[in-house]
Amino acid sequence: MQFDLKSHIAGLFRGALASVAPEAADTQVLLERPKQAEHGDLACNIAMQLAKKLKTNPRQLAERLIEALRAQPAFAEGYIDAVEIAGAGFINLRLSAKTKQAVVARVLAEGAAFGRAAATGRKVQVEFVSANPTGPLHVGHGRGAAYGASLANLLAFCGDEVQREYYINDAGRQMDILAASVWLRYLESLGATVAFPEDGYRADYVRAIAEDLAKAHGKRFERGTVDLPQATPGGDADAALDALIARAKALLGDGWREVHRFALEAMLADQKDDLGEFGVSYDRWFSEQSLHDGGDIDRAMQVLADRGHLLEKDGAVWFRSTAFGDEKDRVVRRENGQLTYFASDIAYHLNKYERGYDRMIDVWGADHHGYIPRVKGALKALGLDAERLTVALVQFAVLYRNGEKVAMGKRSGDFVTLRDLRNEVGNDAARFFYVLRKSDQHLDFDLDLAKSQSNENPVYYIQYAHARVCSVFTQAGAEAAAGADTGLLSNPRELVLMQRLGEFPEVVQAAARDLAPHAVAFYLRDLAADFHSYYNAERILVEDATLAKARLALCAATRQVLASGLALLGVGAPERM
Repeated sequence: MQFDLKSHIAGLFRGALASVAPEAADTQVLLERPKQAEHGDLACNIAMQLAKKLKTNPRQLAERLIEALRAQPAFAEGYIDAVEIAGAGFINLRLSAKTKQAVVARVLAEGAAFGRAAATGRKVQVEFVSANPTGPLHVGHGRGAAYGASLANLLAFCGDEVQREYYINDAGRQMDILAASVWLRYLESLGATVAFPEDGYRADYVRAIAEDLAKAHGKRFERGTVDLPQATPGGDADAALDALIARAKALLGDGWREVHRFALEAMLADQKDDLGEFGVSYDRWFSEQSLHDGGDIDRAMQVLADRGHLLEKDGAVWFRSTAFGDEKDRVVRRENGQLTYFASDIAYHLNKYERGYDRMIDVWGADHHGYIPRVKGALKALGLDAERLTVALVQFAVLYRNGEKVAMGKRSGDFVTLRDLRNEVGNDAARFFYVLRKSDQHLDFDLDLAKSQSNENPVYYIQYAHARVCSVFTQAGAEAAAGADTGLLSNPRELVLMQRLGEFPEVVQAAARDLAPHAVAFYLRDLAADFHSYYNAERILVEDATLAKARLALCAATRQVLASGLALLGVGAPERM
């Protein structure tokens, strides 16, 4: 089990509290790194936090706590050099040099396992991206992919058994629109004149699928087109599109299912290939259609009906969502008998629960925020523990090129695909920039910055730190750090760098707990800054062989932590740049 210094020191504080104020002994002790180095290595505000409750002066309480800290046998283990009171009652601690130096040996001994937690026994599912297979993945999907994959990596690193899942929206109206769009383009490829609907999928990828359909099946799906419904100026475009789909189904008969499947498989293959090249993989691709075919949706609706949570109104069937805090009730079966997407989602989440996960994390676009109450309400209505489901929201990414916003829109074809982005800036820059902000915060993706080879580009800056270490070992030899005396690492920059290395396990644990991969990105940027500062100020390969060996050991530990952190984010650690 990874030794956690902050947890150890927090334990000392709890022991001091038990001595000074037993009634507050169970208070959570928080230790933070001060923003200014002169205030020490760790700071605790427990005295200020408890002063009012204990009806005492915070500085006086801090003095008593420090005295009780020093009285504990474990305090003499040498982890702490000094304890001081600052301001109104902050307790600042300075760690000993040997505490900071010890991390180098730990990193080198544990290698890629440094910071990894023991197995928790928890089964966790992370479902992310789950875009409609109606077009190539765009840059908005890319952010969800980078976030979900990094989050899954973090949870697995912290001991959870993680399953990564993609929910394929292969049933419903949007797929019908795609199939109809492909069929119309197919007819055009055979020489027919077609009035293409304004709200159909118009991008070039639809033409490409249609041409492949013609190559694979010739004129098999050719039909007369003179009686195809068309939208009239000022008319109901949705109704006209639905009429077109209905007519296509009638004309094609069983062929409709084949055209539908052909379009679906083409888009799924493209999305799987795109994600795979992006370093994003899944343990399971779950089909929405399987919920229809297997009767899962009908079964879920029956459970809700039996529990009194459905009602019939205006010819439709509604879920009593308002009973669970939603703003209005929600339709699960329309007047025409068709099931809604919400009905599918209820059945899908019931299926997840039945698979026995201890925790389920859905990664959704931020525009689905209002969807959370109804899904959680449905889980409660099914008699399930809604707290086992967590929804992580991801804001859309907005691309900027030359300072100007790049427009997007899937059906019109005026959009930037994830593949386009990856080809322009590279996988590493795309993965890192996507997680450089908290997931529910707006992200402006600067293409010019992502491509630049400068210190202002954070991924370049971090990878360059790793490559710098590799270049040192190219000169010194792979085994040059073996048997190093880390006690020689005592100058201020070395101590700062070693302390930063020691924070890695805690950063990773906190990032997993908070579902916040961006915290790892921030940490890596700080670690790279500490290393570059050290490298620029100190010679590594000095004439003193024992000191050189110690500095090489510090460099090797830095390289390992950089590589581990980058791997969690799906970013490479190049040896040359």
